Amino acid sequence: MGGEWRQHDVSALIAEGKLFVGDGYRAKNEELLATGLPFARVGNINGGFNFNDADHFPEENLARVGNKVSRPGDVVFTSKGTVGRFAFVRPDTPRFVYLPQLCFWRSLDHEEINPRCLYHRMFGREFFVQFKGVAGQTDMAEYVSLTDQQRMHITLPSHDEQRAIAHILGTLDDKIELNRRMNETLKAMARAIFKSWFVDFYPVRAKSEGRDPGLPKNIADLFPDRFEDCELGEIPAGWNVVVLEELATIQGGKQLPSEECKRTGSYPVFGANGIMGYADRATHSSFVIAFGRVDAYCGSLDWAYRGAWINNNASSVVPSRWPDYVLQSMLNVDFEGMRTGSAQPFIPNSALAAMQILPAPDPVLDAFCSPVHPLRLKQATLSEESCTLGALRDGLLPDACFPFLRLHPSYFILVLAPPNRLKSLQV
Repeated sequence: MGGEWRQHDVSALIAEGKLFVGDGYRAKNEELLATGLPFARVGNINGGFNFNDADHFPEENLARVGNKVSRPGDVVFTSKGTVGRFAFVRPDTPRFVYLPQLCFWRSLDHEEINPRCLYHRMFGREFFVQFKGVAGQTDMAEYVSLTDQQRMHITLPSHDEQRAIAHILGTLDDKIELNRRMNETLKAMARAIFKSWFVDFYPVRAKSEGRDPGLPKNIADLFPDRFEDCELGEIPAGWNVVVLEELATIQGGKQLPSEECKRTGSYPVFGANGIMGYADRATHSSFVIAFGRVDAYCGSLDWAYRGAWINNNASSVVPSRWPDYVLQSMLNVDFEGMRTGSAQPFIPNSALAAMQILPAPDPVLDAFCSPVHPLRLKQATLSEESCTLGALRDGLLPDACFPFLRLHPSYFILVLAPPNRLKSLQV
């Protein structure tokens, strides 16, 4: 069976030139532009990368950054503020510059440290216990310094077992990443329809100019051919401005006992910054929008079609009709102007309830939701599949299975042994 696992001091691996642990570049505001390499912040990292709202660092100035530019195989660790997010830099991940809130672990000897196995080892309990032990030692936001990380240790198996772990868990990761990318495409499709109809008013504008709006006649006939003025500016004739509370019920969330928030469960648990975990009960049993209302991420949006628990640092928004339209309307809003407070930003439910929305007549909204609703349901299905695959992957993490899991060094066969047979295994 597989060889013994050895514990390594991170400082020793660094001294031997097998591992590099670095942090990000402290850029000045004037160094950041609209084009160049993405400048990665904590908000861009969560299992993968999303650089849609990222600032950029000019490529001609990369000499200032040194080695703080991503390379395939890097393991990214959020080390300040929101501590404990991870991501793996794939060969097809766009190059980016690290912000100081991020650290990266870079294998310099792939025979000794398989990069993808390292990524999965850092997901495990061994690393979790170590970074949690130092993250809260300051009075400020949670922080794990480079020095803290260099004092840690990590346990690794033989080279062949590392390859096997990387292959098996990496296959699950690849499917999760594919689902994430498909979801991004589905989101973009829904966003494009919404922008054309309700932001640019393209069908109305085309008809007002005597052009073909490019829609089936039965849908094109739903749109007027002229505009009128209102408090929001120029809007399609016959459309009215309403506030969010006319279309949805808004309530503060409810605290879930910490012992009930788990890695897996029947319902996602939403806080101010997205999914906190999963639970076996829910505050809402059907479609609900989770609106983060406190701290740095207030104004963030998540949603679930089949129920969720909305925690007390978020609010629930439950549309009475046209949930896909209400959701897309909220996704199109910049909530920065609603924030109050500097030390702890906050958006009260009253401000959210008063948010103005421009609903079209019922037939137009029905026509919008008809193609968009299946896109959102497909997103939900892919997200649920990724959750299941993630739970399977986490269950196969070496910390969870060891010593019940061993990988044959020649054939990379996964062997799961019940505890009562451990004595008969040559481990």
